[in-house]
Amino acid sequence: MLTLGKAFDRNFQLRIPFLEGFYKLGIFFNKKSSFLLFDILPDFSSSSELKKSVKINMFKNLEASKFCETFLKLHNYRKQNLDIVNQFEIIKSEYQSYVSMTLNETITLSKVQVNNKDIFDLTTIYGFTMNAYSGEFIFLIAERQNVVKRLEKKVVRSTGIQISTASALQILNEFYDDSLKGHEGEINASRSDDIIKLETNIEKEED
Repeated sequence: MLTLGKAFDRNFQLRIPFLEGFYKLGIFFNKKSSFLLFDILPDFSSSSELKKSVKINMFKNLEASKFCETFLKLHNYRKQNLDIVNQFEIIKSEYQSYVSMTLNETITLSKVQVNNKDIFDLTTIYGFTMNAYSGEFIFLIAERQNVVKRLEKKVVRSTGIQISTASALQILNEFYDDSLKGHEGEINASRSDDIIKLETNIEKEED
């Protein structure tokens, strides 16, 4: 279990089906901050035979994710009272038959009036899968829209977590490589610095 200090005062729990079991996913955040963190635990029955390799990565920068770069359109925008980085906008039209949204839930924390307008402080969770690997691939985006009352400003930040079998990762890499055709010089060189490997090669040992 993840041990948390005073930085977090809210937790949203999800139970996500994967292969023949589940993953328990906790999303921890602070009502006064845009920062958040994931906690994840496998939940498989003792009789389950989980023999496939599973890899779990967290992305502090969604642009470092091959899944996001290939399939999703992200929104960035800055002005005096709004600061948005990597907000999910849509699934790219050319990939809508390959990728589906499986989750779209919002937790509203508060309503604040700024210049006679109602602005909501909230956390939204989006879930996606690749249709051909719906039981073997999950990508979740947790988006914090935090209202800084003192500055009358909204800050929007997103973090992602990916759970995937080796076979699903292979097809993801093939889609990514195909999307780069004609754009070889535009690959983000800092990609690996923005990926946090939470877990690799998770296997259940047979009794």
